[in-house]
Amino acid sequence: MSPIRPENRGRYPSDWAAISVRIRTVRAAGRCECLGECGRGTHTGRCPNVNGGAAYGTGSKVVLTVAHLNHTPEDCREENLRAMCQGCHLHYDREHHRETAAATRRAAIEAAGQLAFGEGEV
Repeated sequence: MSPIRPENRGRYPSDWAAISVRIRTVRAAGRCECLGECGRGTHTGRCPNVNGGAAYGTGSKVVLTVAHLNHTPEDCREENLRAMCQGCHLHYDREHHRETAAATRRAAIEAAGQLAFGEGEV
């Protein structure tokens, strides 16, 4: 199953699967490339997690993913892509996820015909 949300699939290039495999297997050799930019503060230097292995700290199975450092799926330049274990990737994207979740909630409220708190008050 693809971790890409259905509404975002059209933003990825048609050869995304091949790009992702190349980044994860060839460039990263199956190991997380995070050098601490995830902000977890749990590793110094390169993250030790290896795809399919046990994650340090939790023991859960590592799934290597590919992160877009600027959160723009259309931008597949080498320097914008980083192979990251699921822990580093989720932590790296945490603020972006917070922002998109808030926008989704606002849109749902507006679609229901409600105003956000403080709007429209006289």
